[in-house]
Amino acid sequence: MPQTRYSVRNERFAMKLVSTSIRWFTFILAIAGVIAMGFVLQTIRSQESAIPPPPVAPPQKNAPDDIAATGILEAQGENVAIGVPVPGLVEAVKVEVNQTVKAGDPLLILDDRELRASLLKQQAAIVVAEANLTVAQAQLAKMQDMLDRLNSIPDQRAISQDDLRNRTNDVLVNKAQQQAAAAQLAAAKADVQQTQLLIDRLTVKAPRNGTILQVNIRAGEYASPQNKQPALMLGDISTLHVRADVDEQNAMGVASGLDATFSLKSDSSRKFKVQFVRIEPYVIPKVSLTGASTERVDTRVLQVIYKLDKPKDQNLYVGQQVDVFIARKK
Repeated sequence: MPQTRYSVRNERFAMKLVSTSIRWFTFILAIAGVIAMGFVLQTIRSQESAIPPPPVAPPQKNAPDDIAATGILEAQGENVAIGVPVPGLVEAVKVEVNQTVKAGDPLLILDDRELRASLLKQQAAIVVAEANLTVAQAQLAKMQDMLDRLNSIPDQRAISQDDLRNRTNDVLVNKAQQQAAAAQLAAAKADVQQTQLLIDRLTVKAPRNGTILQVNIRAGEYASPQNKQPALMLGDISTLHVRADVDEQNAMGVASGLDATFSLKSDSSRKFKVQFVRIEPYVIPKVSLTGASTERVDTRVLQVIYKLDKPKDQNLYVGQQVDVFIARKK
């Protein structure tokens, strides 16, 4: 019996010792985990690179109440997207980028061989129509001469009245045939003129003076009016325009006649003065986006147009985005 009590006492002591060991081990393990987590966080922080400052300082308003807008540079009178009248193979492109053209200068030529083949056939039809008209005129002259002879007889009782009426009717028929032949000749000439106009239309010409801004087509490529990208882009860049998009919330603060300033996205330190041209009277959905995370894409904007002369000491390009600052209406 004493031996049994001694065994039970030893078992209880062993269990207590194991329990105490587990508690201390758990405590030590928790402390080690906290220390390890601290080392990990310190390592991550040491590896993190500092956030670089913005490459360009944000633009500053001229006055606290100025209206800020996003703008884009465009050619005077807007950019002209040159398309093609009909689908076809491009035979030749007559211009290059940065080339200055005048109104009426050829820009590109589409393949016109099919129309020229039709033109040859139509020109031959003119020759046939002219021959038919000559025959009809000769027939009419013959019948008219026979009728005149009958009418020149002094005693009309010497001729048959039926014969006289037949000759008269023959003259009328031949006059109608001559008119039909003349109409066929006119139609044949009209067909030739139509085909010549269609051939001339395949030479796309400059609608006005300007500079070629883009050439998006090459000889041998297939051009179509349904192409999303225009074949050529034309614009007058002697004087540039700035198209400013003013949010509709600030639209009521814009007044006609007030000049403005703008700065380039790449250089906010320098500002350019621009002269007021007009306000577009139609508020449109915003389509010129800057990419800012806070920018709303469902905003409607009022477009205000300004003009500036190209500076000699700064290269400005059509399509550049700018920050525009407009004096608020008093």
